[in-house]
Amino acid sequence: MATIYSNPSTTIFREVDNTIEAPGQRAPLVVGGRNFTSVTDVVTDVNLKPAPLGWYIGFACAVTMLGVYLTSVAYLLTTGVGVWGNNNSVDWAFDIINFVFWVGIGHAGTLISAILYLFRQNWRTGINRFAEAMTIFAVVCAGLYPALHIGRVWCAYWLFPIPNQMAMWPQTRSPLWWDVFAVSTYATVSMLFWYVGMLPDLATLRDRTKSRVAQVAYSVVSLGWTGSCRHWHRFERAYLLLAALATPLVLSVHSIVSFDFATSQVPGWHTTLFPPYFVAGAIFGGFAMVLVLAIPAREWFGMKDIITIRHIDNCAKVMLGTGMIVSYSYAMELFIAWYGGNHYEQAEFLFRAKDGPYAFSFWCLIFCNAVVPQLLWFKKFRLNPWPLFLIANIGNIGMWWERFVIIVQSLNRTFLPSAWRLYWPSYVDLAMFAGSFGLFFTLFLLFCRFLPIVAMAEVKSIMPEAHAHHKEPHKQTADQAAGDFRPDEHHKPVRH
Repeated sequence: MATIYSNPSTTIFREVDNTIEAPGQRAPLVVGGRNFTSVTDVVTDVNLKPAPLGWYIGFACAVTMLGVYLTSVAYLLTTGVGVWGNNNSVDWAFDIINFVFWVGIGHAGTLISAILYLFRQNWRTGINRFAEAMTIFAVVCAGLYPALHIGRVWCAYWLFPIPNQMAMWPQTRSPLWWDVFAVSTYATVSMLFWYVGMLPDLATLRDRTKSRVAQVAYSVVSLGWTGSCRHWHRFERAYLLLAALATPLVLSVHSIVSFDFATSQVPGWHTTLFPPYFVAGAIFGGFAMVLVLAIPAREWFGMKDIITIRHIDNCAKVMLGTGMIVSYSYAMELFIAWYGGNHYEQAEFLFRAKDGPYAFSFWCLIFCNAVVPQLLWFKKFRLNPWPLFLIANIGNIGMWWERFVIIVQSLNRTFLPSAWRLYWPSYVDLAMFAGSFGLFFTLFLLFCRFLPIVAMAEVKSIMPEAHAHHKEPHKQTADQAAGDFRPDEHHKPVRH
């Protein structure tokens, strides 16, 4: 694959296919013949140079959507939850659908940062920083929905186990209370992991910026980082401990979210399949969002040498693997309903797929999550960023429809026919859902503008120059300058 593009110096570069595995050689994760200085330049230029016009256009759109969200929330608080489309049967509707959706989006960042770090997967270094930021911003969007769902937001402190005059305490046997601990712990550890990993890069911005205000700000947040041996030793120890602490959270958080459903008696929910099914679906949706953010970022910020086609290919492979697990879970749900002989379960799944008014949503999720990801078996789809961008967006759409099917279709027709009610979202539901994307992208664009979106220190650690046995390469050939920097293919070995 060779995509032609140009840089400001008018030199023509090729985008290198560094996914090729050659025996005895390790494929480069940073291409384009870059050294430590050029990696620092390309990353810090995003923060220290004037923002491009596209950033202002995107930020204006995001802030507009954020305004829609804030207006909808203000109307909700002044009027009451009756402005939603919820009814006595479907009392969990768009608010819990979107809560589960956003929590799932946040899973890929911690998986990339923690689990892949412990397994020493070096390809994570190009994408882990903005994936971690994505995790935090997605958890922010998710956490607002349960707070609004209680109706009386000013009484939200009742949810916490603090002494009060009414002697009212949370029900610790409820999975809803487990959610509070799981999501809040996940958000705290993810924030610490993201911030600690950013300290060396914040010090780099502190040393490079010309603005006095920015120097002071970056000096404060970099905590006096000097790059001494003691600082690096403590940094690596803290980073390892936080990675070990965050790893079980990746598996436990969405498992606990699934207990909100699996511990009930509602047909379609009461199954032990939900914890692994929810975790696989969260990783699938999270990596889809990583691709949605990474593909435009590498294009617009000129980072194709750092976020290479190998990073894109590996994310697509993870999407394919978790998509297969999700597809298997769909098949097992239908099989267990038939094999178990439970008439309520059988009627529920027949209602979902054939007879119900929401059958279209069931087939939407099957198409988006089980059919479309099969294209990722073919390398030409995995290595073409913009078709892959479309597939990733379809995957996110499918994961939202999955939560809609699980929640709305299971609640609107339960055991009592007298309690059957159809649910249709109100315009406030739709405005809040669209506006939550405004909140997410506003935070993400601010992050791109003022904080390093690539972990420079970690990227440099996997480059050949970081190894003690590295020797200065010979003068680059034209192919190497174009991006095909593979010294073993161009130079004869030096005999000592």
